[in-house]
Amino acid sequence: MTNPDSSGMRAPQWPRLSPLGSDGLLVSFGERLEEAANRAALAFRAAVDRAGMPGVAETATSLASTYLRLEPALEDRARVMVQVQALLAGRDWFAAALPENRKLWRIPCLFGTDRAPQLAEAAAEAGLTPDEAVRSIAETRVRVQTIGFAPGQPYLGELSPEWDIPRQTQLTERIPVGALCVAIRQLVLFPVSTPTGWRHIGQTAFRAFRPDAADPFPLRPGDEVIFEPVTADDYSTLEAAGPDGGALSELLP
Repeated sequence: MTNPDSSGMRAPQWPRLSPLGSDGLLVSFGERLEEAANRAALAFRAAVDRAGMPGVAETATSLASTYLRLEPALEDRARVMVQVQALLAGRDWFAAALPENRKLWRIPCLFGTDRAPQLAEAAAEAGLTPDEAVRSIAETRVRVQTIGFAPGQPYLGELSPEWDIPRQTQLTERIPVGALCVAIRQLVLFPVSTPTGWRHIGQTAFRAFRPDAADPFPLRPGDEVIFEPVTADDYSTLEAAGPDGGALSELLP
């Protein structure tokens, strides 16, 4: 099975199954983030989980691949490899539907002001006014493409092509929890306070990492998110609204 390359033709080297480390298998659907590769990785992971393969202890996805961690004591790894290969060959994963039980989140977001001071800078990089930038992002339903870098941290995309802007050449010393940042056609919603090279354009009261909760990561790969603009006065109220920060969610059909 193959996926489209930049010319629209099928690239025969994908998907690719490779051993990873001492106890893992990596199924790659491309060498970089593309819509089809991300969808395929999410769909294949869900299929592996449904199959309940003996010897597979854990699965995860990145932007364009699915990772399978095998049981450390597993002796017959060749059997698992054959099962994974058979599942992989069973359909065109680039045309597969996204997993079931995904959620649509509507997360209130304060764009700009002194809370998110790099909106104008990011908008200029994208060739937009600040108001145009807010409309562009607020009108785009983005998908959680992967979770990584920090606990519960979602990478969300893709934004429209004008948002293919680079990271900063210098790090911002620290951004707050709940910061919404942009670069390379993606948004990142930060679960912790950290330095970053991504431009800080919005601020939410949503907590993507809740260490004391039964489910510490409310966002899952495949979920979709709409960031709804709010005023500074509204945001002050949302800060006291608990870890959801006024966000609402519903199951996607």
